[in-house]
This record gives sequence, structure tokens and C-alpha cells, in this order.
Amino acid sequence: MAKQNFLDKCIAAVSPVRAVRRVAARTALEFANSGYGNYGANLTKKSMRGWMFFGGSPKEDIEDNLDVLRQRSRDAYMGIPTASAALKTLRTNVVAGGLMPSPQIDAEYLKLTNEQAEAMQAQILREFALWADTPVCDADRVDNFYKLQQLAFLSYLMNGDAFALLPMKEQPGQPYSLRVRLIEADRVCSPDGYDRLVPCEVKGRKVYSIVQGIETDEDGMVIAYWICNQHPLSSLANQTGPMEWVRVEAYGSSGRPNVLHIMNRERAGQRRGVPILAPVLEALKQLGRYTDAEITAAVISAMFTVFVENATVQNGTPIGEMLPPEMLVDTQDQGSIELAPGAILSLNPGETVKFADPTHPNSAYDAFFDAMVKEISSALEIPPEVLEKQFTKNFSSARGSLNEFWRTCEMQRDWFSDDFCQPVYETWFAEAVARRRIQAPGFFSDPAIRKAYTDCKWNGPSRTALNPSQEVEAAAKRVDAGFSTAEEETAKLTGGDYNRNIRKRVVEAKRKREVDEIANQSKTPGGAGQEKGGESGA
Repeated sequence: MAKQNFLDKCIAAVSPVRAVRRVAARTALEFANSGYGNYGANLTKKSMRGWMFFGGSPKEDIEDNLDVLRQRSRDAYMGIPTASAALKTLRTNVVAGGLMPSPQIDAEYLKLTNEQAEAMQAQILREFALWADTPVCDADRVDNFYKLQQLAFLSYLMNGDAFALLPMKEQPGQPYSLRVRLIEADRVCSPDGYDRLVPCEVKGRKVYSIVQGIETDEDGMVIAYWICNQHPLSSLANQTGPMEWVRVEAYGSSGRPNVLHIMNRERAGQRRGVPILAPVLEALKQLGRYTDAEITAAVISAMFTVFVENATVQNGTPIGEMLPPEMLVDTQDQGSIELAPGAILSLNPGETVKFADPTHPNSAYDAFFDAMVKEISSALEIPPEVLEKQFTKNFSSARGSLNEFWRTCEMQRDWFSDDFCQPVYETWFAEAVARRRIQAPGFFSDPAIRKAYTDCKWNGPSRTALNPSQEVEAAAKRVDAGFSTAEEETAKLTGGDYNRNIRKRVVEAKRKREVDEIANQSKTPGGAGQEKGGESGA
């Protein structure tokens, strides 16, 4: 029954009947459902009463839960094979050995001939290789640029987002000073672990809002990142000095990005990314527990251990081969009895051992595992055949799975190149122009000219082809019909560069003709002698 509000009480004092009718009408409205109220938003059906729901803003739903999500996601990656397979499958198919740059200079806008544009693009690739192919580009001096891509992408998948700083550091013998320093997501956090949602002073600086280390202005625009000098979860955190936070502005005074935030948002107003395994963490953990239980039960059922009950108390070594120390599970409990293959153990009088029939391996295990993998793979947009690497169905099914998965890979590749590869490339290009290793008139004076020079495509691993002949034939038809270009089809089929391939093919064709001419001369009877004789006669 609905409660009386202040107005109802006032009306009741004058007209009790009308007050009762008001309360009754309001009570009826509470149970009157329409539209979604009859289905997803229904609060009266027995099937929906037990659905506990508590919604909030992106901060309550996402940012406040990130610490637990990250740690559980990393734990799943390190201990649950299905979780590890999902992340590695995405990394291998999206990034693989690294996305390769393919400069796309706007020759028409820059008033360059096609020959000049191709020559400049070749020069850009040579210069970029000087920086990207060596560990010098890494601030830690461990990985080259392409390995850094793998690490950044895997870190994003595992933690929900990843960060990269772009410091400059001169080094003797190196033409470029740009460095890439990857920062794990945990290190970007609010000072002292407390978010600020109102204007306040932090570390002597007036700020408006800080959520999970992301500082925004009054309009909600990201203006700075707060980075801890050490990992908050490190066991050496207290030994290396107190934790301190450094404020790094998102962009420099020239507009150059200081921090790259690799993230894929799923809600407006969201500041931090969600681990890709977050929606399936519970299912993955339960699947891991079930698998461990099945393996343990199968191992126990495979043990052949004989128990001998003696008439008198035995204090010596059990009959047969004693369990080696490395096989003991509980070395502290001297009274424990442990199973082992072919072991013979003695019991004291009155002691008996009873086993429940394990009936393992469970015949329903495969079906249940496959059902769970289907649910997990659907949430991750990875077809079960791709996740399990088992293409046991018909050709059409396998082809459909690969095509569907390729859409996911292309989407992931596009935004990753936008968030990481392209900003790094543009920052490097600016340094190359500033050092006059690349001539680009008007680069720093006009943003449109800058865009025309730095436009670039990032090609990755090609799509898996179940029937290469059909794939090549279809690609050729698309090019002939004008639906695609040879450059696009080359990138999709092999991940290569069509123009580079053509240049090499010209050289190869010339060499092939020379070899064919020599071979034909050697096959002609007396060809070599006649040629020499003709020369001597002349």
C-alpha cells in the first residue's frame, strides 16, 4: 500500500474519502506496467524479482571497479588456458609481428608528380627504419617499434588500457632522439589513491577533476595524466622510497602529444578502459575450476594404489616402493596417506580405505566445455573455431568463422593504429623534418600540408585463406572491376606493399630475361662457338 504524502494528509483532514482514493490510485499505478515495464523493466514477475540491479555513472560502474578487474584479468591470463588463448589469438591476428607503415602522400595537394611522391615515400620508409627497426626507439632499450606494438596491444587487452610517453633523449650515433616509454595502466592513478570530483588543490596545483589519474577541465576535456613513479602493487614499493605522482600534460604547447592513451571506450564520459575479459571473468574462472577438478579426478582414477591391512601394527616403511619426497603433497602430516602409481601402502588394524567411484574422465566434459567456450567466445567476438584452433566442421562454416573474426581484427587494428601507431609516426616525422633528413616544405606552417605528408596506412597480417586460389581470383576480379585497388588487395592477401612488389618484380623480370638468354644460347648447338667465330670474322 502506498504511503500518504504531505498533500494526502492535508486532503485527508478535509475529505478523508478523496484522500483514500488518491492513495489507491497511486498504488494501482505502481503495478500498472507498459512497454518495457512488461518485460525487461518489470518489477512484479517472479522471474524478475530476483534480478538485483544497481546502475551508476561510468565512474561507479567502471572506474571504481578497475583495480579488481585488472588483477583478476591478469590472473586469468596467467592461469586459465582459455583466457590466455583469447588474448594471444587477438594479439597474433591483429598485430602479429607488428603493423607496417605504408606512407600515402597526397601528391595532388602537394603538387608532386607520381614519381616524386613514390621517391619520397621510399625515402620516408628508409628513414623510419633507421629509428623503428632497432631497440633505440624504446626508452627501456629492449624492443624495437614493432615489438612495442605487441606489448602495448596485449597490455590493453589485459588491463583495459595502456599508456605511452614520448620523451626525447639524445644518444651518440643515433639520428633521432624520439623514444617510446610504455606505462602499465596501474601506474596511472589519482594521487594518494583518491579521486577528486570537484575543484581542489592537488600537489600545490589547482585542478578541477581527477578520476583514476585522468585530469579533466570544467568542460570534461582531458588535459593531464597523473603517473606514479613506481607500480602501486610492487613488493619493492616501500623499499625504493615513497610513492610520488608526476603530472604530465596531455599535449605540449606546440600541440605535440605527450601521452598516448590506448583505450576503447564503451560509455560516454568514460575515462579508463575495461579489460576485454571483464564480461567473462566469472565464466572463465568457473571453467578453469571445472577443468582443474576434472584433471585431478582423472589423475586420481588413474592411480593404482594397493592397500594392505595388517593383523598387527606396522611402524616400518610401507610395502613396496615408498613415495619419493618430491611426490608428497603433505610432508608435515606423518599420518597422511597419499596415492601414487603402483604404490603399496600398509594400514593399521581397523583402518580401511573407501573410494567413491569417480567415473572419470566425465563423458559430458567435452560437451559442457564446448558450450562454455561458445558463450565466452561470443562475448569476445572470437568464433569458437578460431579460439580453439579446431576447424573440424565443413568448409563453409570455417570460412564464415574466419570472415566474421576478420571483421573484429580489422576494427581492432584500425583503432589501435589510430591510438598508437599513427601518433608515434607523426611525432617521428616532425623530428625528421626538423632535422632536415626529410624535406617537406610548409610542414610546420600549415596543418593541411602536415596532414598531406603524414597520411599513412598500417598493414598487418593477412586474412587466413582456406582456398588461396579462389582468394587470389576474387581479388583480381575486384581490381579489374574497380571495386578495389591492387595496393589494398596486396595488403589484405599478404600484408605487403604493391608498389614495392612491382619495383622488385621489374628487377626480377630483367634478371629472368638475362638468365633465359644465357640458357637459350647454351642450348643452341655451337651457339657459343659461332658467336665467337662471327666476332673474329668481323
